[in-house]
Amino acid sequence: MRFFGDRRGQHSGRGDRPEPGDGSGHGGDGGPDESSPVAPDGAGAPSLDDAALHASVESLLLRELGGTMIADIDHDQIPTPLRRGRVLEWIADAGYSYFIDAEDDVGGLWHGRLFYFLLFGTHQEILQVRGQWNRDITIERLEEILEFCNEWNADRIWPKAYTRVRDNGMVHVFTEVTVDLEHGVNDDQLDQLLQCGLSTGSMFFDALDEFYPDPARSAP
Repeated sequence: MRFFGDRRGQHSGRGDRPEPGDGSGHGGDGGPDESSPVAPDGAGAPSLDDAALHASVESLLLRELGGTMIADIDHDQIPTPLRRGRVLEWIADAGYSYFIDAEDDVGGLWHGRLFYFLLFGTHQEILQVRGQWNRDITIERLEEILEFCNEWNADRIWPKAYTRVRDNGMVHVFTEVTVDLEHGVNDDQLDQLLQCGLSTGSMFFDALDEFYPDPARSAP
């Protein structure tokens, strides 16, 4: 199988997210935790060297993980920041074909439909898999295609289905699966999200093909 219109302008318009502010923790009695190797801020407060800091962090993780040793953690399961290179690596590992267009967006064909893999957000932390139906519809059918999309969206989580009316009066139909990965994603999770965007988008387009049979596919 091979996979994979307008992209950036169709995004829902999520604005830049403000950076989280610094917080401060307090002990149950309101005072400093004497068991912590970190001294409270102030003049002459001792600083931790690298070994002491590592030991402090490891001790905290051991408490939170119920005694699991740091060396036993599967580092492949640790979420890491989303990057376009990871998406390209996933495509290559799957043996799929893709292109990078004039707007530097990654796309390709999946079951004859156009799909794009887009990154949004201040730190490109928002992943979107967007599909476009390989056919268009006349403006006279806009009401019925909107009803079709609304029924799909009401019954299913993925993908979001919607339409765009072009200047020439033709209606294009799109799907989207969008996920905010601000806190990172591991390889298995990324694989599931990308597969979800492609497979659920294809399911919607298959249903649309059944709703609007292509006359060219039938014998005269």
